[in-house]
Parts: sequence; structure tokens; C-alpha cells
Amino acid sequence: MRVRHLTILGSTGTIGHNTLDVVAQHPQNFQVVALTANTDVDALEKQCLQWQPEYAAMSNEDSAQQLYEKLKCHGLATQVLAGVAGLQQVASLEQIDTVVAGIVGAAGLLPSLAAAAAGKRILLANKEALVMSGQLFMETARRNGAVLLPVDSEHNAIFQCLPQDGSGHSPGKSDSVNKILLTASGGPFRTLPLAHFDDITPEQAVRHPNWVMGQKISVDSATMMNKGLEVIEAHWLFDVPHDLIEVVIHPQSVIHSMVSYTDGSVLAQLGNPDMRTPIAYCLAWPERMSSGVEPLDVFDVATLEFEKPDVQRYPCLQLCYQAIAMGGSASILLNAANETAVDAFLNQKIRFTAIADTIESVFNEISTTEVKSLDDILAVDRSAREVARDFINRV
Repeated sequence: MRVRHLTILGSTGTIGHNTLDVVAQHPQNFQVVALTANTDVDALEKQCLQWQPEYAAMSNEDSAQQLYEKLKCHGLATQVLAGVAGLQQVASLEQIDTVVAGIVGAAGLLPSLAAAAAGKRILLANKEALVMSGQLFMETARRNGAVLLPVDSEHNAIFQCLPQDGSGHSPGKSDSVNKILLTASGGPFRTLPLAHFDDITPEQAVRHPNWVMGQKISVDSATMMNKGLEVIEAHWLFDVPHDLIEVVIHPQSVIHSMVSYTDGSVLAQLGNPDMRTPIAYCLAWPERMSSGVEPLDVFDVATLEFEKPDVQRYPCLQLCYQAIAMGGSASILLNAANETAVDAFLNQKIRFTAIADTIESVFNEISTTEVKSLDDILAVDRSAREVARDFINRV
């Protein structure tokens, strides 16, 4: 395995921390060239001291200046960049070959797209990049020879179970594939009576039963929006019609996803719920290497359960399927409305049940349109956030 030169977008988040944990186990195989964070200056300072990257980038000028002063005191020669331009620059550096796209939400779109345009090997953990710009993103990657390797545990499992053509592309539209079965834990409220949903607090919503994740993605898991976004991501990643992607609730989170074939076979990828497994798979692909994760003991698991999602319990999942069917700008509206609503919920401005209501209000107020460019995408995103904020203020 040759040495890979890395940029880690979102290095202080869950994906970033887990990536660096895996990299630390194989120092001979990786060189960390660039690290980025949103506004957590102290966390990025610690990472820079440990990894001494050539570049570090923060989301705004104030945070970047604070980081610069701290690193200067330590005598580090790390070049500090700021803003979207800084993120795009480190995602497309000539000396790197691999970009870990771990920034959560729409903020990850532009640097991930920059990595695709530069023809990098992209370890994609930012599902919003494909939700917002699926066709544009995939065309950009193909045109520039970028390789997309999915880090999300479910898409990584699908990638491992699908036939591959050797280039990093898994042709889900193969005549041999019957269906993709996308597993979901069901989140922390899988068995909570619906009558209590209005009383759900942010503290309860971020306590995922199986995975350690950031606040936003944890809330998305609780509403199953995360799974709906993953359906959209799988649709683009594997070129599969959305009606051939079925969500299956699997509370143990041991089977990470399955692929059903026309001959009656169902291939599944199993493992303990730990993000280091898919990260290590992508970092080493097409080889494999140790991740630090304990091997799965099937005798400890003993029982595997499967359920169909309850539409009343998870309206956000249905809204995602609706967005795919609507086409055009619908998935951009969906993502923007959800991000705005989740932020409002975490700040105790709306109830948990109002997240889905906010998305529906945006769908009702903004007509879907065809999007042909990045400017179109960003314009729709801004409009949807404005309408969502207006609805939240009324609520």
C-alpha cells in the first residue's frame, strides 16, 4: 500500500476523530497534509500540534486568526486559511491524493465539489453533497477522474456487497441487482408512544442507542431524516432508482446494509457499530487494514431483528422519498428546510414534531425547478432557508 497524502475536512468532528485514530495506527501509510474545522479553535490547535500539517483551515476569519496566533506561539509553520475559499483550496491541493469529506450539512458541498473537480480520491461522509447536487457532483467526479468511496456505514456496506468494476464505481443498476436494503436503527424513539413525541427534548434526541455522532446527525437519526437522505445518496452513488431502495429497521445495527440479487441471494455486510471500520476500508481500498475495532462476536449478538418503518412515526423518511419523486430542486429544499428546523429544535425554538412540519411548509410554498448549475443550487438553498425560518417564527 503506497503512502496516501490526506486532507481531512471536518477533522474535529466524529468522522475526523475516527479517521485520525485509524491513521495513527498506520503512520507509515499516511501523511496528514491539511486539517479543517468549523469554529473549534482549541480542538484544531491540539490536532495541529500532534500532526503538524502543512495547512489548517477554519470556517471564518476570526477563528482562523485565533488559530494562527496559537500556532505561532508554538512555532508551527502550518499555513492557516479561512472561509469557503480556504476549504476549497485544501480540498484540491496538488500534493494530496485523498480527501476525507467529513463536514456535516450544506457547508460540506463546496469543498467536496472542489475535491471532485480536482480528481481526488474522496472518502465521502457528507451525504448532503449528493442530496443537494447529485447529478452535478457525479458528473464532475466522472469528468475529472475522481474516485468516490462511501464512508457512511450503510453505503460502505452496499459498496462492499455490490459488484465492482475495479474503478471505485459499484454499478447498482446491474441486471443482477434486484433491490438495495438500507438498514436503520430506528433511533432512540423507535418504541416511544407517539403521544409523547411533542415532549421530546434535544437532550433525548441526541442520545443515539448504538452510534456516537454529532448533534445534528443524531437528531436526523431520531427523525429518520438521516435514512431518507441516505436513500437519496444511494440513488446517486449507485445509479439505482429510488423505488429499488428499501429501508429496513434493524435495531442491533450489526447488519449495515444488504443487496438483494435476482438469483435469490442476499449479500450483507456485518460488523460492530463503529465508524472506524468503513473509514479503514476506504482508506485502504482496494486492500484492507486493521481499524482498531473489535471483531464481531455473532454469539454475543444472538438475535437480529427487522421491522418496516412506521410512516406516522417517521414522516421525514416519507418526505425524502417524496423529494426524489418530485425531482429537480426538491431535495435541495428538503435539506435546507431540515437543517434550519433541526437547528431551531436544538435551540429549543420548536418541538421535535415541527421538524417535519417545517419541511412540508417549504414544499408547499416553493415550487420545484430544474437546477443546472452550482449557482442554481445555492439560490434554491437560500430561498428554502428563508421560508423555513419564517415558518419557524410563526410556529
